[in-house]
Amino acid sequence: MQEILEKASRIRLIIFDVDGVLTDGNLYLGNSGEELKTFNIKDGLGIKLLMRSGVEVGVITGRKSRLVAQRMQSLGVEHIYQGQHHKLPAYQELVAKLGFESEQVAYVGDDLIDLPLMRRVGFAVAVADAHPLVKQHAHWQTPAAGGKGAAREVCELLMKAQGTLDEAYRVYLE
Repeated sequence: MQEILEKASRIRLIIFDVDGVLTDGNLYLGNSGEELKTFNIKDGLGIKLLMRSGVEVGVITGRKSRLVAQRMQSLGVEHIYQGQHHKLPAYQELVAKLGFESEQVAYVGDDLIDLPLMRRVGFAVAVADAHPLVKQHAHWQTPAAGGKGAAREVCELLMKAQGTLDEAYRVYLE
């Protein structure tokens, strides 16, 4: 666990996949063709707390959805890359824009499309229900499944490793 905390302590940017990480991976379609997704409210608070602690947050997702843009905007996430079937160019653009090294970046994924990024970042995380090959390439695996609190677990792990978790909690204990 010490090695994981050391990697997590260096992270200045975390990038999340959306479907299967911030959602449960199910795609709900209404009779009128509308697409619906469910997001975990606990994940949302974790993301907000992490951003308040000074860590940049972004998403890179293969699908394109107005719902994702709305959810990320409501959380204050500014770095949103949608429709990225090949995620590496978006990753390279974001890292260059923010001026970070790969060792300062974490990525949370669940499926094969996430492997190119997971193999480049300083801290690769797989959600509990990720594809077995994704789990093999992860530095850490969340106890929770995608869309079921996994993002919150990663956020809190990063804050713990960086010494900001107690301060984040303190606001709610006053």
